[in-house]
Amino acid sequence: MKKQILIIITILTLYSCQNKDKKDSNIIKTIVQDTLSKTVAGTADLSEAPPRDDKAVKLIRKQLLVLLKKDLPAMTKEDRFFYYEAFDLNNDKKNEYFVGFSNPYFCGSGGCSGYILNNDGSLINSFTVTDFPIFVATTSSEKFQDLIFKSKDALYLMKMKNGKYPSNPSVQEKWKGDFPKESTEVLDISGNKEKYSF
Repeated sequence: MKKQILIIITILTLYSCQNKDKKDSNIIKTIVQDTLSKTVAGTADLSEAPPRDDKAVKLIRKQLLVLLKKDLPAMTKEDRFFYYEAFDLNNDKKNEYFVGFSNPYFCGSGGCSGYILNNDGSLINSFTVTDFPIFVATTSSEKFQDLIFKSKDALYLMKMKNGKYPSNPSVQEKWKGDFPKESTEVLDISGNKEKYSF
């Protein structure tokens, strides 16, 4: 959705800055209207859109090849895709990376596996039995924001302890009360989120 909004803004900017003759203006207007209608309808071809952050993708790819070194021989080509989202969990002005998967190699009846990586690519945490998205709570522990994971149709509070988040949310404290509306949603891979090979 962010890409679609960016494309719309770019096209509108180009359209509004256009001071050519009326013929050129009509062509651009037609292109803008066509693109806007396809974007709103969800039929726009975004396959040529550039990746969000090539540096982050390369960093994550490199780390996954290390973390999954023993698994690689058993994985198919279709298993070797990941999703990621950047988020600054500790307010140090550097993003950490949530990395998730959605294929049978990493997912089972209880949920999927994934990782949280530091900005330099080093591992903060691995996690299992998780449904996406993950939510970043407004509270924090050990200078890192708490996380709310969905697992087996329930929500669980994940707090940093001794430099790590728990790896299995389903055995943690259940979230009580209403879901906090201020929480930020990350790694929602159910939509048309871009996936990357490794």
